[in-house]
Amino acid sequence: MSKKSEIKIQVEVNENNLPIDMKWTAQDGKVDNQPASAFLLSIWDPAEKNTMKIDLWTNDMTIEEMKQFFHQSLLTMADTFEKATGEHLISEDLRDYCYHFAEKMNILPE
Repeated sequence: MSKKSEIKIQVEVNENNLPIDMKWTAQDGKVDNQPASAFLLSIWDPAEKNTMKIDLWTNDMTIEEMKQFFHQSLLTMADTFEKATGEHLISEDLRDYCYHFAEKMNILPE
């Protein structure tokens, strides 16, 4: 038995087509019209063997928030890659890079 699930992302843009407000809904995750300041969407196209991407952020997202967003996204990618492939060693290398990134961006917890 299968079911369908839907994730919605609403993006309000200004006259220059730059995002000024974003909200997302994922009913299976009990998320309803929650605000978002940024999102990175990567979708694998099996026919083209290529990634289609959308990267958006609002103008009120700070540089510090963007640094943390990227750091957390990279850590999540390491976890997902390990879970999907079983490649523990290279995933640990990516986590090491994430630590280096956080150190260089001065976002390590004190």
